[in-house]
This record gives sequence, structure tokens and C-alpha cells, in this order.
Amino acid sequence: MAPNEKPRWNSGTVRSLREHLKLTQQELSQELGVRQQTVSEWETGQYHPRGTSARMLSIVAERAGFNYDGDGD
Repeated sequence: MAPNEKPRWNSGTVRSLREHLKLTQQELSQELGVRQQTVSEWETGQYHPRGTSARMLSIVAERAGFNYDGDGD
């Protein structure tokens, strides 16, 4: 990943982060201030987190010591 490139959150990395945190979709959605349906859509690959949601996921991941690389889907 290039130095200024932001990690791309995808279905696998979102689900892995949630499982790393031992949270349900509902609990993660409450932490991020989004609907549970939104987390579900991220995890099924229907949509990808972007903007503020992607940044919040990155902050949560960094604070939780979760290693992600944004690869795969």
C-alpha cells in the first residue's frame, strides 16, 4: 500500500474486525453510529464503507490492535 493510500475496507475486513472485537453487528453499528443493516450490507459486500464510516473503522481497528491490509473480498 502506498504511503498516502487509505486502506480499503471490504466485506472480509469488516467482518474480521467485528469478530476480533467480539461484537455483534448490532453492537458494532451502535459503536459506529450506523444502522445494523449497514454493517450487514458491508459484510455481504453489497456496499463498502466510505468517508467517515471508513475512517471510524480504521480508528477502531488501530485502537484494538487489529491488523488489516484492505486486500481481498
